[in-house]
Amino acid sequence: MCGIVGYVGPRDCSEVLVSALSKLEYRGYDSAGIAVFEDDKIKVAKSKGRLLDLVDKMKKEGRPCGHAGIGHTRWATHGEPSDVNSHPHSGKRVTLVHNGIIENYKEIKQFLIDNDRTFLSDTDTEVVAQLLDFYYDGNPIKTIHKVLREVRGSFALGIVFADHPGTVYATRCESPLIVGQGLGECFIASDVPAIIQYTKDYYLLEHDEIAVLKNGTVSFCDLHGRHIEKDLKTADWDPDSAEKGGYEHYMIKEIHEQPTSIKTTISPRIENGMPDLSECGITPQMLKGYRQIYIVACGTAMHAGMVGKYVIEKLARVPVIVDIASEFRYREPLINEDDLVIIISQSGETADSKAALELSKELGAKTLAIVNGKGSSIARAAEMVIYTHAGPEIAVASTKAYMVQISVMYLLAFEMAYANGKITEEECAKLTKSLMSTPDYIEKTIEDLIDDCQYISTKLITADSLMYIGRGLDYALSMEGSLKLKEISYIHSEAYAAGELKHGTISLITDGMPVIAVVTQNTLMEKTVSNIKEVKARGAMTIIVCDQYANIEGDVADYVIRVPQIDEILMPMVGIVPLQLLAYYTSVNRGNDVDKPRNLAKSVTVE
Repeated sequence: MCGIVGYVGPRDCSEVLVSALSKLEYRGYDSAGIAVFEDDKIKVAKSKGRLLDLVDKMKKEGRPCGHAGIGHTRWATHGEPSDVNSHPHSGKRVTLVHNGIIENYKEIKQFLIDNDRTFLSDTDTEVVAQLLDFYYDGNPIKTIHKVLREVRGSFALGIVFADHPGTVYATRCESPLIVGQGLGECFIASDVPAIIQYTKDYYLLEHDEIAVLKNGTVSFCDLHGRHIEKDLKTADWDPDSAEKGGYEHYMIKEIHEQPTSIKTTISPRIENGMPDLSECGITPQMLKGYRQIYIVACGTAMHAGMVGKYVIEKLARVPVIVDIASEFRYREPLINEDDLVIIISQSGETADSKAALELSKELGAKTLAIVNGKGSSIARAAEMVIYTHAGPEIAVASTKAYMVQISVMYLLAFEMAYANGKITEEECAKLTKSLMSTPDYIEKTIEDLIDDCQYISTKLITADSLMYIGRGLDYALSMEGSLKLKEISYIHSEAYAAGELKHGTISLITDGMPVIAVVTQNTLMEKTVSNIKEVKARGAMTIIVCDQYANIEGDVADYVIRVPQIDEILMPMVGIVPLQLLAYYTSVNRGNDVDKPRNLAKSVTVE
């Protein structure tokens, strides 16, 4: 995730851009840059590091002076953080900033290379700048239209053309972008906080629309060049809530961001419809050689590892052991040089996980880090790294970080199964295609289930204790659902394998006790429903999460939450959503601080 801004007006443009970017550093801060029209020429200043590094550099080297320009603060997805990979990026006549990801940048880049174009950076953004420049015929709108028809992905662009001084163009697809309107001045920004100090009036730019900022005013057109009239909105948030993008809490905002996070994470790792983890240092040949896999993590990351275990063992037929990182070192694990140890961590700084990584390396195992924190300790120490492009996750209770972690586990499982000859190329491509479609299903799940989950959560707020049950992948989901609820609602909750109820746990069931049963695996439905009937017969209030076509008898459940049906092995991707929403709304209804639950921290750097 990156932050982009733009300005046209009477103020010092460099000052406005830097100030606006300072409000967007939560979206990325490994480099920053601005491009400003100075004497009708585009002058660029950019630097690796924080925004302050850019400010210091401009103090020494001079800053652009003018009244129109664009700016960027980066969270790297393509190419390491460096001055050359920093935005803005340019062709000969076009300069732009970009938030998001261009999925087909490799094909476009090869096309441009074949047409004698050279590249300076490793980014997908420069590819768009070069493509715009390649097609540019003097008509910015026409050229932007042409490029929009060719690029695929999730992106927002702020663009300036050298021969149209004083004018900023903007467009978007999936990635957010607003257009602010002040008195004789106008702005673009990834979020309201960037411009709230200048104006509270803004337009929402829709997919494939183009905004033209010129002479302090804004106009809009669609892909056919037709003029669009838009409603001007007014923000009434204080600065803190504005950073939540209008959501009441960061957690619900981050739940809504999950589809985009998945796209950003998996799209660069899919080539010609097949998983391709080569950029992470992982090859099919390597994946064929592992005797056993250990997945080591804490909390939510460990639950993502549980999903990975089921999927890898089912598809690749390689044994997987999931370990809690804080226990891993102390049981003297039997690992050797033929084993792969996967460390999953959102921050990349989790102390127990870091210690497990160090032990694994000492014992000679190959190590793979799945982390969100770029350049983190775990990422630097592991031999291979898969970055999960979730962007900043501010709420302590992880949602989108978990979702991208399991999406990576799926990609790894698919490629490993294919490398080991356990699935055909056709089967691998089919699974990969299904995974690529999950963001749309997740988005629909969120939209369709918010009201139901909000209502059902009112039935949980007075509970002293409750239980989650499931089998197979549903058991892994139950573990994560239970953790989400307990950490932010403070209601005691435990997850059990449904088949284990009769071995003692069923004695905990009391009249009216909520039991949330996850039943998304149709092959296990009959057995799980039998377990649900057992707790129902003992007075439990039962809430069932199942797919939209599941045949659930009326006397089995008090409440049924239905999610879209997708490939059964991928059901955790949609099945986790209602569990997140139930936890969120239960916490809200109990009046808790959702984003900052008591006694917890986002990154646990102590053992």
